Amino acid sequence: MAMATHFTFPFNYVVSEGSHGRRSFVRKLVRAVASGDSVAPAISEESKVKLGGSDLKVTKLGIGVWSWGDNSYWNDFQWDDRKLKAAKGAFDTSLDNGIDFFDTAEVYGSKFSLGAISSETLLGRFIRERKERYPGAEVSVATKFAALPWRFGRESVVTALKDSLSRLELSSVDLYQLHWPGLWGNEGYLDGLGDAVEQGLVKAVGVSNYSEKRLRDAYERLKKRGIPLASNQVNYSLIYRAPEQTGVKAACDELGVTLIAYSPIAQGALTGKYTPENPPSGPRGRIYTREFLTKLQPLLNRIKQIGENYSKTPTQIALNWLVAQGNVIPIPGAKNAEQAKEFAGAIGWSLTDNEVSELRSLASEIKPVVGFPVEYL
Repeated sequence: MAMATHFTFPFNYVVSEGSHGRRSFVRKLVRAVASGDSVAPAISEESKVKLGGSDLKVTKLGIGVWSWGDNSYWNDFQWDDRKLKAAKGAFDTSLDNGIDFFDTAEVYGSKFSLGAISSETLLGRFIRERKERYPGAEVSVATKFAALPWRFGRESVVTALKDSLSRLELSSVDLYQLHWPGLWGNEGYLDGLGDAVEQGLVKAVGVSNYSEKRLRDAYERLKKRGIPLASNQVNYSLIYRAPEQTGVKAACDELGVTLIAYSPIAQGALTGKYTPENPPSGPRGRIYTREFLTKLQPLLNRIKQIGENYSKTPTQIALNWLVAQGNVIPIPGAKNAEQAKEFAGAIGWSLTDNEVSELRSLASEIKPVVGFPVEYL
């Protein structure tokens, strides 16, 4: 008896391709199904942008995976199989919905946190399992070097990178970043990034939490070796606009360095899920207090109203606002499939200039919470 085969087309692919592209894709898919091969959902090149002056192209929105395996800040201080399954769902759903850029770090899920699992290890496992199912699947991986006080010189960067590659089960990564400025001078660390590029271990290099001056210094030092500084990853959201006030955003735009925005929905505060009566749990509850959430409500109400006009959620409005700033790639953290699918719906459309300005004006009336202090060093 013949067995019927069912498959679905990835929505993002169909929207972004013309009729010829759709027919070609359908023919390839039918042939693959008939032969028993697995076909990964396609991600259109039109949905990608170049990362700074590098040759690397990534999706216009990425996924942060700090929470995967963590039990020191996220997950109510515990990690279990249920959360593992949810994280795997977030990974697969992101790819199924046209997002293939994932950002991790060697300190996420640190071995020093009992019961935690390295985020790099989990991401590597998910990639391997995805490629076993879809041999042609492509995933863009960004990870980071921790500038710990006992690490000295350029060799420490390459050594740490090789350890990250081992955990990720990869021979190279797409983007390698200095997680924060070092205490003992950053010249050696920047030289290490250059060495990593020349050794073929990375496609592009970036920094994170760098001030305008540090950013410019890093750009010039790498430029002397003919290596572009691709990105600066900083805390940036509608209610935390320090990169604009410190000159970091303007410097990124001037130098052609992509700004990667972490905490783009303010660790959930801009989603509308938290209220003065229902603040977040854990450490976030000490940052986004009842008092702060009370002051945030008028902005959240307006975000919700605008979202209703587009059939979009507050989360999608907040993320689209960042994309509208230009030269910005938000990387919200996805814990599960539902969040990943929602994040993917934040791109492919645009707020109007008036809406962007109105939300900025409303947000300016709210005193922001403190970000990561090293930005001001």
